[in-house]
Parts: sequence; C-alpha cells; structure tokens
Amino acid sequence: MNISKIANLKFFYTNTRKISYYMSFFVMILFIIGIYWGLFIAPEDYLQGDSYRIMYMHVPAAWLSLQTYMVMAITGFIALVWKIKIMEIISIQCAPIGALFTIIALVTGMVWGKPTWGTYWVWDARLTSELILLFLYIGVMVLYASINDKRQAVKITSLLAIIGLINIPIIHYSVEWWNTLHQGPTVTKFDKPSAHTTMLYPLLYMFIVFNIYFITVIIKRVRLGIYAREKNSKWMEEYTDD
Repeated sequence: MNISKIANLKFFYTNTRKISYYMSFFVMILFIIGIYWGLFIAPEDYLQGDSYRIMYMHVPAAWLSLQTYMVMAITGFIALVWKIKIMEIISIQCAPIGALFTIIALVTGMVWGKPTWGTYWVWDARLTSELILLFLYIGVMVLYASINDKRQAVKITSLLAIIGLINIPIIHYSVEWWNTLHQGPTVTKFDKPSAHTTMLYPLLYMFIVFNIYFITVIIKRVRLGIYAREKNSKWMEEYTDD
C-alpha cells in the first residue's frame, strides 16, 4: 500500500475506526492472560519471593517509556523536515502515552524497591534519569498546550523531543556506567539471560502485549488529533454526518 495514502489524514481516520475498536478488546484479553501467567504460573523467585512478579508490569512499562519517546522524537524529526501532518499528530500524541508508561515504571519500581532496598526511592542513576524522562514528556505536553498555533507548537515540541534523546542512552546504560543500586540487565543479555525461561517467557509476552497496547492507544489518539485538526473541514463534516 502506498505510504503517502496511509499518511493522508482522511484515509487514516476513515479506515482505522473498526481496527481500534477490535484491538481494544484483543489487547484486554492479552493483558488478562499475561497477568495470570505472571502472577500464578511463573515460579517464585528463590531470592525475592513473589515480590519480583511486579517486574511483569515494571520492565515492559520501562521499555515502552523509552520506545515511545524515540517514536515521538523520530516522528517529530520527520514532521520538521518533510512537513507531514500525520507525523506531527503522532509525535504530540506520543507524549501522554509515554508519560503514562513512565509513571507506571516509576511507581512499580518504587513498590519493588521498598522490600528490596528498604526504601521507596533513592537518587539512583536510572531512577533519576527515568524521572527526567517524565519531565520531558510533561514539558512537551505543556509547551504544546500553551501555544495556540498548533503547527508552530509541534515544531517547538519536536525540537525539545529531539534534544531530549540524549537522555535515552543514559537511562539504558546507567546501570553499566555508574555504581548503582538498580538491578543490571537480565533480558538483553541474549547469550545468557539472567532470568530462567519460565520467568523470561511471560516477561517477553508482556513486552509484546505492551507494544500492542501502544499501537491501539496511538491509533485512538491520532484519530482524536485528526478530528481536532480537521473538524471544520468538508470531508470531516461529511463523514460525521454519515
């Protein structure tokens, strides 16, 4: 299918309604399966006991907080260079989704940290850089909301997102660059992951589910963004009248 056709606001809006509807039910079922797998089927950890199970929410949310930011920055760059409207919408709509993932990662990390470290929060390199990521998401949303000209607003928020990319490798490699309390990589060591397969498979499954959830939500939010931008256009009036 022609990419320019998919990028057309009218084509995207009119052809994704049913997709987003069915994906919502699909991802809900996948979440239920994943939560049951992680809470009841995966074995207890010999050191952390059942407290480790929070990683089935924490780790995928942390991954997606970084992944969503990269999507926001890349689509923002495309919007700046090639002036593609749908990329402008995707970029700004990534911000609230990424902020949600970041909040989930921080809160679940704090819940896990209490029994593990004896405190909910330490100014650990990874925790601090993840908190900075949340501030970047909030900054993008506040800037966008404060500027009336939304095309101009996206240009400014895209620049902020691109500059903020420097924080992504800091978050990812912080446990290797600095002496930190945070647990080191367990999944990305593909030659010999630290996690046993009975724990690793449900974690990878939840990562896939979180990605499907992201796709589902971004489709819905892009549709809302298109409606807000095109609600006075002739094609939108004709479509909503049908």
